[in-house]
Amino acid sequence: MRRPWPLRILRGIAVAAVVFWSAFPIVLVTLSSLKPSREIFVFPPVWLFSPTFENYTALWRRWPDFFANLTNSFIVTIGATLVAVLASAMAAYVHSRKRTRWLAGAAFFMIFVRLIPPIVITLPLFPLVNLLRLNDTHFVLILLYATFFVSMGTMILKSFVDQIPRELDEAAMIDGAGVWAVFRRVIVPLSTQGMVAVAVFVIVFAWNEFLFAFIFTTTTAKTAPLVLSEMTGAVDGVEWGVLFAATTVQLLPILVFVVLAQKYLIAGLTAGATKG
Repeated sequence: MRRPWPLRILRGIAVAAVVFWSAFPIVLVTLSSLKPSREIFVFPPVWLFSPTFENYTALWRRWPDFFANLTNSFIVTIGATLVAVLASAMAAYVHSRKRTRWLAGAAFFMIFVRLIPPIVITLPLFPLVNLLRLNDTHFVLILLYATFFVSMGTMILKSFVDQIPRELDEAAMIDGAGVWAVFRRVIVPLSTQGMVAVAVFVIVFAWNEFLFAFIFTTTTAKTAPLVLSEMTGAVDGVEWGVLFAATTVQLLPILVFVVLAQKYLIAGLTAGATKG
């Protein structure tokens, strides 16, 4: 049924407002990175200008470590995503197919962990990580990011696994397949969309995470968000053009990725919404 035109106009205005609210900061940062420093904060703002890459060349010259730290962000993000997706898929399979008091308690604990501020969990871990000499390693960040996201990943993937008929499990077991074989040959192929949705969430979280990286890294495994923080606290003043250039470089990969994977994001956000 066709909606009345006032409702369509209101809907269009609402969509335009949301798009503007979301895209304006990104556009502003990107344009500012292409402006000469003297034109970044002039009022009224200059929207038509000759773009320059001097801020990007200054970033390469004055903050060469930023690009090495960007590589660390890639390593940690990919590692955390692989671990989180695998662990979440196995946990979701168990929670979907089994009903015990212990599993109900585990599900409650996973939700409870998500409600606790990360700093409450992070600080007590520092002595242990220090004792194991895992400070400033990629491994500790991969483990922390994956662990922190397994609870949400499990909840998302459970909604997808619940939709897979149990008869498929039983048919595979009649043919001689064990639990691991059922998981690998039945559950994984049929819940691929959910696994991708979880991967998207983990990638966005790990790429932008600051607190864990700030506490557990110093030089070797330092990630890009830490360098951006250092730029805002430079002793000789903030070079806003360079900062905007670094922000754009750090933002660009994840922005492209989110645009390409938006349907999986929506699938993850609406997982279980239609389940009766």
